[in-house]
Amino acid sequence: MAGRGRRVISLEADGSAMYTIQALWTQARERLDVTTVIFANRKYAILLHELANVGANPGRTALDMLDLSNPDLDFVRIAGGMGVEAARAETMGAFADLFSHSLRRPGPFLIELAT
Repeated sequence: MAGRGRRVISLEADGSAMYTIQALWTQARERLDVTTVIFANRKYAILLHELANVGANPGRTALDMLDLSNPDLDFVRIAGGMGVEAARAETMGAFADLFSHSLRRPGPFLIELAT
């Protein structure tokens, strides 16, 4: 919460982020102290998990519909377009640096973590 010394940490996978992306705009508009970490595995992993749970054997067309590449989503650019500063981390060291940075600054910040 802005001005109260508290920061919200939001952990989200890229698939579920596609359902809630408008939250970034709200964070920017309200100047909320939120660090959003997007785990970018480039697929709707939960849906793949659910298919496996019911014993489904999906074909290529079904699997392609659960793939979030071609084109790859670019959460850094998406966040920027909504007024949220963002950066991508491809290593845990880079993630640690960005996360530390996000905790020291006011307002929203998004980290896209390649997994």
